[in-house]
Amino acid sequence: MSAKIPPTRIATIAEASLVTEPEAVEDRAKVLVVDDDERNLLAIKHVLEDVADVVVANSGEEALRQLLKTEFAVILLDVYMPGIDGYETAQIIRSREQTKRVPIVFLSAVNKESQHLLRGYSMGAVDYVFKPVEPVVIRSKVAVFVDLFLMTREIQRKARQEQALLDANLRANAERLRVEQELRLAEQRQAAIIESLPIILYLEEIDADPRIPKFVSGNFPALTGYAFEDIQRSPSLWVERLHPEDRERAVEALAARRSGQSLSVEYRWQCADGHYKHFLDQAVLLCDSFGNPVEFAGTLLDVTDRKELESQLTQARKMDAIGQLTGGIAHDFNNLLAAVLGGLGMIERRVPLTEDQAKIVGMTRHAAEQGAELVKHLLAFARRQKLEPASIQIPRLARSVTSLLAHTLGGMVELNWNLSDNVSPVYADAAQLELAVMNLIINARDAMPEGGVVTVVAEDREVAEQVGRTGLAPGHYVVIGVGDTGCGIAPELIQQVLEPFFTTKPVGKGTGLGLSMVYGFAQQSGGEVRVESELGKGTCVEIWLPRAPDTGTEVVLEIVDESVDASAAAMKILLVDDHDGVRATTAALLEDLGHRVIHFTEGAHALDLFRQDPAAFDLLITDYAMPRMSGAELVRQVRGERAEFPALIITGYAQTDLDAAESSDVRFLTKPFTPDQLKAALRERR
Repeated sequence: MSAKIPPTRIATIAEASLVTEPEAVEDRAKVLVVDDDERNLLAIKHVLEDVADVVVANSGEEALRQLLKTEFAVILLDVYMPGIDGYETAQIIRSREQTKRVPIVFLSAVNKESQHLLRGYSMGAVDYVFKPVEPVVIRSKVAVFVDLFLMTREIQRKARQEQALLDANLRANAERLRVEQELRLAEQRQAAIIESLPIILYLEEIDADPRIPKFVSGNFPALTGYAFEDIQRSPSLWVERLHPEDRERAVEALAARRSGQSLSVEYRWQCADGHYKHFLDQAVLLCDSFGNPVEFAGTLLDVTDRKELESQLTQARKMDAIGQLTGGIAHDFNNLLAAVLGGLGMIERRVPLTEDQAKIVGMTRHAAEQGAELVKHLLAFARRQKLEPASIQIPRLARSVTSLLAHTLGGMVELNWNLSDNVSPVYADAAQLELAVMNLIINARDAMPEGGVVTVVAEDREVAEQVGRTGLAPGHYVVIGVGDTGCGIAPELIQQVLEPFFTTKPVGKGTGLGLSMVYGFAQQSGGEVRVESELGKGTCVEIWLPRAPDTGTEVVLEIVDESVDASAAAMKILLVDDHDGVRATTAALLEDLGHRVIHFTEGAHALDLFRQDPAAFDLLITDYAMPRMSGAELVRQVRGERAEFPALIITGYAQTDLDAAESSDVRFLTKPFTPDQLKAALRERR
């Protein structure tokens, strides 16, 4: 194909072209021209270059390589070529999946017979163009295929865009669905959390009178015992069930909200079950964009547990303060009682008394001894008594207490022990536990003047964690409960019954120290006391005490007789006590026992005398709490001069620092003491 196309004909062809302008599409279509004659390739490329991008190949092999690189709108393929001819090339093109739909137009200079044409069409040709090629014809034919290719590609592009939009829409819908599901789940979680909390969220109209919210969230029935519909049907119900002592204050606070003040008020409200709960009511006034008030938004929080904990903390602090005060007072009382009892003993030993005089002295001694017992109870409450805990079997405790109370309860009161099988031994001071249980049983008897049954229950309990009202550490405990069917205790007096000197008994019928002693003993032993009572039905007092460790040793409850023969060799004793009465009566008692006594009011003076001749004395007896130099310090100083010098510390405190003397062989004797107790202590110190 060597014919040249005149310029006038090229213009005509351009006007007749059906192809889209190149700038109207994103990428121009490509046409593959395959011919072994370079001149034909150049001529066709020149004719078609403004219709599409023309790629040329001079052999079938080169055409196949080009088809592997790019996509073509149409292939112009010469029939006769050396090597692979046009028919074979077309056959290979049609056999490949990627190229089998590319239109093929055969170029042929010969073989216009039907059989050759049919062969070409059978090989996949869509048209024949015979050489010499007429430029308008080939341009028009190629333009049609280019337009089809571009339109197909545009359709495919739009299809891809639509599919992409569809995919994006599906993804957006899926994401929106996921977000909506997560939002609903979050709302459900939030609602569940709010319902599980002791709180109500509410909205209320600013002019609601009487008070009635228009919206509440949270577990309203669980918090109040009422359904929200009940409040809506009876708007005055909320104010009516306010505690009488809180009603006026709460109503005034609610009314003050209308002036724009934020609300924060605590009050008691009676729930449907009749019990009062403490509510913290807080609200703010919401306004619109113009500053006009719209509604109240608030929270109603159940703070009952917090108020109970605050009350318990206040009670604990009060009891601790009372204990501190009681301990100090008990020390002074012990000194006074020691002087009184010592003086009475000295009168009895040294002065002949008539029968009437002896009776008066005996009455005075009895009163002083009762005072000493009261002091012991005070010290028990103050948790300053000296305890010697050991393993105690509950059945043995039951037998001992029953024996001691056999003639005390009377015929109208029955004592019933209800012990669980294999109840564990308790770890406590045997004598104090026995006294505590006796106190509780006697209190139960006094609560039933018409008679009844006192039931003592003992069982094992376990505290898993320290929560709620209990102050017990986690562990195993033995609970001894004493219950009666008496008159009961009013709820507002439950906490007070544990305080010293408080009693519900008539004047002269009780000291008010029984339960306080039990309370102090339990606290000092690592347990606690719980009181539950209902008016007209009775009271149950529980002592929680630690379970005894498995050591195999236990205490046998018995009464020790301390009145042993006091015959002992005379000693030279150094006595130190800052209390004149105690020092004088103790020195007189020692002298009556045949000992020689030198006494001082201060430890420093006694120490100076001792250092002059440490071998001159046989025993040091010193008060524990003294100004300037304590008894424990005096013992240390004396033993610095003479190691292991015998020493006896007398004290008005029931519990002292036993390590203060830095020796386990220092004996402590509690004031007030009897002559027999002093004799026993002197024997041990020799």
